[in-house]
Amino acid sequence: MNPRLLAALLLAFLIGGAVFLWLRPANAPPAGTSTTAPTAPAPEAKPPAKSGSSDQFLVLAASWQPAFCETARGKPECAQLGRSRFDASHFSLHGLWPTDEYCSVSANLEQLDRDGRWSQLPPVELDPALQKVLDEVMPGTRSQLERHEWIKHGTCFGADQSRYYSTAALLLDALNASNVRDLFADNIGKTLTRDEIRTAFDDSFGTGAGQRVRIACDTDGKRRIISEITIGLWGTPGDTPNLGKLIRAARPTDGGCIGGIVDPAGPQ
Repeated sequence: MNPRLLAALLLAFLIGGAVFLWLRPANAPPAGTSTTAPTAPAPEAKPPAKSGSSDQFLVLAASWQPAFCETARGKPECAQLGRSRFDASHFSLHGLWPTDEYCSVSANLEQLDRDGRWSQLPPVELDPALQKVLDEVMPGTRSQLERHEWIKHGTCFGADQSRYYSTAALLLDALNASNVRDLFADNIGKTLTRDEIRTAFDDSFGTGAGQRVRIACDTDGKRRIISEITIGLWGTPGDTPNLGKLIRAARPTDGGCIGGIVDPAGPQ
């Protein structure tokens, strides 16, 4: 090869190498090192809830099942909702919600729950008497709602499944034994206002109780129907929870929906 040509090629190689090194980022990994970002560690389960013996903020969520079924007619609990069934004229248990969620729950179970794969969650183990009560006051057990509510909320209550669901059932029973339930049952097919509902809470659970209640409504065609009420609670429910005392101890909240129809059972 011509000596001059060989020298030119060598010079071009050296200049090209220098340019490459100048353009190369200062923090580039050394040769042979993978540039793939390290895999993030799997999320850890959230810490366990505090003891159920201490005061805590809770929300009691009570559904009006006929209204729920207007927008969820394919649910098993809605298939045979007749006017004589308990949940046609009483409030149903949606849940009892502490402030935290998914306490001491594995990432896998949390993801199953978030994906709505409730049938793959571990069964809730209750004694037969309590299970019978729960099946009546929480018709969503036909869709494994109790598994979802335990995983997401009950694990943060600070007690076992039996204590969690017996407390929730007792609180709902107090609501269904009140003027609030009577107001709804006496006005099925009619419209109730937020103020009327809040006044019924004051009458049943003491002055100011209604200010701790929020109304939720859904749209069903041209109708606005009351689907749920959520009730703020503060304190320690204990073995014999005093719903009125727990409500009055909570902070006031906005009232939510201004009112709507108390939906009858069955498609409207």
